[in-house]
Amino acid sequence: MNRFILKYPWILKKLYPKRLSRITTEKTLYLSFDDGPIPEVTPWVLQQLEKYAAKATFFCIGDNIRKHPEVFRQIEAKGHAIGNHTFNHLNGWKTSTSDYLENFKKAEEIIQSRLQNLLTSEEKLFRPPYGKIKNKHAAEITKLGYKIVMWDVITGDFDTDYNEEKCLKNAKRLIRPGSIVVFHDSLKAEKNLKYVLPRILKEYAEKGWEFKALY
Repeated sequence: MNRFILKYPWILKKLYPKRLSRITTEKTLYLSFDDGPIPEVTPWVLQQLEKYAAKATFFCIGDNIRKHPEVFRQIEAKGHAIGNHTFNHLNGWKTSTSDYLENFKKAEEIIQSRLQNLLTSEEKLFRPPYGKIKNKHAAEITKLGYKIVMWDVITGDFDTDYNEEKCLKNAKRLIRPGSIVVFHDSLKAEKNLKYVLPRILKEYAEKGWEFKALY
């Protein structure tokens, strides 16, 4: 991911004003988790969220749902929101519109087939991997009833140049009421995630903040 976007995520709001990057609410955080579900990390995330009665949004890779349907079912059973993150984590800037939409729809089909309850129009969420998506892709996905979700806080948990403390400091520097915060339930992010997430949950819960899913 571009280091400039990592350091200054507000630039996404300037570039894409119609895409959701923050919700103006008092003392609320919208935690989100990209790239799962995987058995090594996602169940641990669910346990941490449950400790604080926190709800979150999981932007899932279709192929990971296919490989780990039981973990995917745990996300739904715990009452969290679920979003599409393409089937193979595609970079939209390097992918044709037809290929991107085909991959998106492949993920959409597997999500809907594994859910106990089908997504309503208000629950259809999409986050482009890397935050990279062409306007043509976005227009077609919007026509299909999906809301495109970006963020205003990206923790950097996936970045190998970020140690645990730097990752935590980066998140706290950017968090505001109503922030959409990006974590990753992936092996690459596991070390930083397991340090930062419990501390964010504890600190902001003690301040009286709530953690809600994106609906």
